[in-house]
Amino acid sequence: MQVSARTRALLGQVGDVDLRLLRVFKAVADCGGMAAAELELDISMSAISRHVKDLETRLGLVLCARGRSGFRLTPEGELLYGAAEQLLSATEAFRSRLHEIHRRIGGDLHVAVFDKTASNPLSRIAEAVALFRDRAPEVRLHLHVGTIAMIERGVIDGQYHLGVIPEHRRSESLVYEDLFGETMLLYAGRGHDWFTAAKRRRSWSELRRQSLAALGYHSPNLITAQKHRLEREATASDQEAIATLILSGRYVGFLPDHYAEPFVRGGRMRAVASDTFFYRCRFSCIHRRAPAPLRLADAFRAALLQAHAATQA
Repeated sequence: MQVSARTRALLGQVGDVDLRLLRVFKAVADCGGMAAAELELDISMSAISRHVKDLETRLGLVLCARGRSGFRLTPEGELLYGAAEQLLSATEAFRSRLHEIHRRIGGDLHVAVFDKTASNPLSRIAEAVALFRDRAPEVRLHLHVGTIAMIERGVIDGQYHLGVIPEHRRSESLVYEDLFGETMLLYAGRGHDWFTAAKRRRSWSELRRQSLAALGYHSPNLITAQKHRLEREATASDQEAIATLILSGRYVGFLPDHYAEPFVRGGRMRAVASDTFFYRCRFSCIHRRAPAPLRLADAFRAALLQAHAATQA
């Protein structure tokens, strides 16, 4: 495809208008269509369509197909999405570095946490947010939830400044600082044979004969299954999915005791042989070993450590 003189000029320099159009395009791709991006961008669908068309015109590319068959990115759109993600991330990093130069804490801070930490009575992440907000009111905080691998990869790649994850294995690229603990118990839902005899003594060999629901990626959950030679009959992407499988009455699975408590109180699931089927894990704050964390990331890290100091005393 021949590149026009106008497109060649754009390739040589990217201005504010182009960044704005790229942000719109990325939001549309993330949301899976223009209609879905209306709420995210807070502008009309006609304006979104116009911005995407303007970007296509400026680049001389067709970025997405839209019509009765639904929304999808073209191959060129897929490639541009990856490049736009890198560029916008670098732009945010530049703005944060600029705040560093001016010696004030400002910019955007991205923190990713593993799911179901809010209900853990030992977690003080909310208290850390309050401490940080009081100390750095100009920072825009972005809190993400993801899997362990997603958070580790995001911190290493610079997508997230900090992460909070249950430790399972350490990466040489990351620094780990202990925060709080969690107890995992085995649960059976109403309708399962073990629900009615939850307090009966059981063995790990008996558990091997049960249909187990477990996380489908490397985690303390997977390590426990491997340690006791447990076969997974169903895999889940997060704790919510495991809880759903347990509630079906056809699977047993491990859940954080604090997260399962409302289901237990409602008579929908019970902990099975909790003196046998349990494991504990520790949550840590992680950041890249190099380069050193930005001032705003270091301030949030300090707030996390201060908020959790009392739980470790």
